[in-house]
Amino acid sequence: MDLGLKDRVYVVTGGGRGLGLAAARELAAEGAKVVVSGRTAATVDAAAAELGGPERALGVVADNADPATAETLLATARTRFGALDGVLISVGGPPAGGAAGTTDEQWLASFQSVFLGAVRLARAAAASLGEGGVIGFVLSGSVREPIPGLAISNGLRPGLAGYAKTLAAEVGPRGIRVVGLLPSRIDTDRVRELDALTGDPAEARARNSARIPLRRYGSPAEFGRAAAFLLSPAASYLTGVLLPVDGGAQQAL
Repeated sequence: MDLGLKDRVYVVTGGGRGLGLAAARELAAEGAKVVVSGRTAATVDAAAAELGGPERALGVVADNADPATAETLLATARTRFGALDGVLISVGGPPAGGAAGTTDEQWLASFQSVFLGAVRLARAAAASLGEGGVIGFVLSGSVREPIPGLAISNGLRPGLAGYAKTLAAEVGPRGIRVVGLLPSRIDTDRVRELDALTGDPAEARARNSARIPLRRYGSPAEFGRAAAFLLSPAASYLTGVLLPVDGGAQQAL
């Protein structure tokens, strides 16, 4: 099926690695042009080269916590590629830790990047996009079920999901869609790091896999294909949805 992505233009934050890069790969493979952002030049430059080089991709060093980032990324996409069709907001996971031991400083830093930075970009995109535009959020399975040892994510991601649904209702009449993805055990560096925190990563992976109906972790490419579909014109009647990408781990409606 043709997703209709050829020559459409997307901004993907956190696009230098992990789930953001996985989504950018699939968008680019379907013919889209992408602006990928991240915190280091080496990471985003390598990603842009992989995604097709200057004609198809551009890497931008940017921090989601910076209030100027949203407008910078949107303007860069329009200047470089002449259009903007959507954004995918992906932010690296906040630090692990329990509810009782997490500090104010950790909460505030994560709020600035994970929550407020995402809201700023979504708000700016909503003001800038026209009919057919799409705003996507990479959230987490913690939106539906708290993940042990990830108190900050458990607190911030559900709030961001609520914001996404609210925004979907507000911008829907203008033909703009808002979608979210709820990844769980996708085989990224982040998930491997979380498994390693248990002291026995192999045992943790086996235990977690046993709880997933498909009995395995997902691949980044599988997540990326789901993201590319939701961002594409092929999903033109889907908005306000939060799609679990988790091998069936969350079965609640």
